[in-house]
Parts: sequence; C-alpha cells; structure tokens
Amino acid sequence: MRNWLSFWNSPNRIYVNDRHRDVHYRDVALEIRKLVPSPSATVVDYGCGEATAAHLIAEAAGALILSDGAAGVRDKLTARFKGNARIAVRTPEEVAALPPASVDLIVLNSVAQYLSRAEFEALIALFRRLLAPNGRLVVGDVVPPGMTAVAEIASLFRLAWLNGFVGAALTGLARTLFSDYRALRSRVGLCLYTEADMLDALARAGFVAHRRYPNLEHNQHRMTFVAAPAPPGVPAAPAAPAAPAPEPGSADLGRATEGFAS
Repeated sequence: MRNWLSFWNSPNRIYVNDRHRDVHYRDVALEIRKLVPSPSATVVDYGCGEATAAHLIAEAAGALILSDGAAGVRDKLTARFKGNARIAVRTPEEVAALPPASVDLIVLNSVAQYLSRAEFEALIALFRRLLAPNGRLVVGDVVPPGMTAVAEIASLFRLAWLNGFVGAALTGLARTLFSDYRALRSRVGLCLYTEADMLDALARAGFVAHRRYPNLEHNQHRMTFVAAPAPPGVPAAPAAPAAPAPEPGSADLGRATEGFAS
C-alpha cells in the first residue's frame, strides 16, 4: 500500500463484520441528519466511505451528494443507491466543479487525519467557496494528540457491547494488529489536531467555528467542529506557525481501532 487512498480503494477488513459496519454508518448518518438545515437543503458528504445508511440523511434533505476518492467505494455507493433520486455519487473533481455558494451543508467526517495539513487547508478553502452564505461545514472525528490505544479500544467495545458484536470485536482487534492498516499507519502516520489547531485552521480559511458535542462517531475522545462562513468584513485569521510533526505512537492503533471506529 502506497498511501491511504490506495488502502481505501482496495479490499480491506476495517470493520470487524457487517454488523459493525452498518451500526457505524447508521449512527453517523443519524448525527448528520440532525444537522441538515432544511428539507430542501443540498448536502455533500465528502470522503463518505461506504455510507450504508446515507438514505437516512437523504430523507431529511433535498439532495445528498456522496463523494469519495476511492473508485471502488463509489462503485458500491452507485449500486446501493441507484434507485434513490435524492442521492448522487460524485468524484471529488465533480464536487470541486459545483457552482459557488450552492451547498447548504458539507460533512468531512473521519478524513482530516488522512490528509496533510496543506491538503486539509486547500480542501476547506474549496468548501468555503461552495457553501451558501448560511451554510455549514462539519469536520468530524478529528483525532487529537495523545489519543491512547486504551481509549480507542474502550470506545470500540462499548459500541460492540451495545450492538451485539463483542466476539467479532475481539477477533478483529487481534487481526488488525497485523493488518495493512497498521503497517501503513506506522509508515505514513495520521495528522493530529488539538482543538485550538482546528479552530485556527478554520478561522484562517474564513470560517467562524466551534466544537460540537457529541462527536459524530462513537469515540467521544475525538472531536467534531461546526463552521459557518465568516460574515463579510471579518478578516481571516493570520497564518499560524507550522505545528511540529506528531510523535509516533500517540494514536498508534489509529483506525486499527478506527478499524473499530472508522
């Protein structure tokens, strides 16, 4: 595996079983649904993954655009939702070509950690252009420095206990320790943000943002942010000094419990 995109574009066992996958996407969809501003809203779920419960979001919106950089994921999305007139599957390039100020809600969930800071900043600048003046950007499941494997595993097993896949979670934990994900995580790493880091990045891109509770996903040690375009006349925040690279190990199981967490 060369990079994260090649990982997601290849067969992987990031979820311990189908029950885990579907519970994960159901719970995320229900949280996103709460943020849809109106029944006529245009919503973009960017880096959406398999999004098996996207219909729950579409029911609350006028149009839902699902976008993922992995062609294999888009093929699954197209097959799953081909009968749903409210759902369209688009490439990232097609999203970038949408008219300015044409989107009411953009969700970027569990994606920021797989982008460099420069890539993330370029992406939220694009989102700033696409959002309507009253639109919102939601950046979810942001991984902070110091996240421990114990916290990740505890969150996973609580989800598994509540949803009936504890045995599969135990097996999956052992399997993930020797997975491609683990190897790629060790070589490439994740991009970690403090709360202040993320608020600063959003401010510099022209947003007014705050942390949202709860996080979109089940792990409440991670963070979600809701950002609105700054009013006219409000200057963007000055560029912050470059943050030091995170030390390896702070989120060492990453999506290995993201394999339990996504």
